[in-house]
Amino acid sequence: MSGHSKWSSIKRQKGAADIRRGQVFTKLGNAITIAAREGGGGDPASNFKLRLAIEQARAANMPKENIARAIERGLGKGGGAALETVTYEGYAPGKVALIIEAATDNRNRTTPEVRGVIERAGGTFASPGAVSWMFEDAGLITVEKSGKLLDDILEIAADVGAQDVEDAKDFVEIFTRPNEVEKVKNALVQKGLTVISTEIFKKPTTVQIVSDAETAKKVLGLIDKLEDLEAVQKVYANFEIADEIIAQIKS
Repeated sequence: MSGHSKWSSIKRQKGAADIRRGQVFTKLGNAITIAAREGGGGDPASNFKLRLAIEQARAANMPKENIARAIERGLGKGGGAALETVTYEGYAPGKVALIIEAATDNRNRTTPEVRGVIERAGGTFASPGAVSWMFEDAGLITVEKSGKLLDDILEIAADVGAQDVEDAKDFVEIFTRPNEVEKVKNALVQKGLTVISTEIFKKPTTVQIVSDAETAKKVLGLIDKLEDLEAVQKVYANFEIADEIIAQIKS
């Protein structure tokens, strides 16, 4: 298993509980606010980033009024401190590269929080650019298998212009160019596939193999703690962990 795109799969295998719903809504609301402000206004029809953020919020059953308030905030209405996006870089144990995306109204509070979590876990807080060269922007569409064979999904994905496909046990991850993710998603739906989620994310181009269970546990634990921070929106990592090591962590 490699990279952040598999983190949700690992959580399922470990049986880990999802973060609290209230915290989920906070993160989703922040994503909508940032998308409305940075992506081109409050109309999802003309703002692709906002469209993706709203889709993710709806998938989590976020109330309509929460979505509306988040858009208003992004447009400078409704009061409250302005959010800004901040990206942090670092290393987890085992020299695993990390990129942490945050949305905060107080950088002076969030930066030491992120640094502290990384360093207490035995990692290293790094300067901008230290690890970002190991990642590239990509579209990620996660689809259900729905009884289809992997080869059938591979064929469908190739037909609609996907760049790569990875089997994630219960579902399949389909990778696209960032500017083609919505087009490919719509085509997959038309082909009868059920889309679980769609996002733009940072795909590792350089992979760090984690070959022992103790280091793997530390890496996954650190990512868990970072994702639990209210300001943190997404954590990307370039680890590769074999299934048998994941099984050891579970046991």
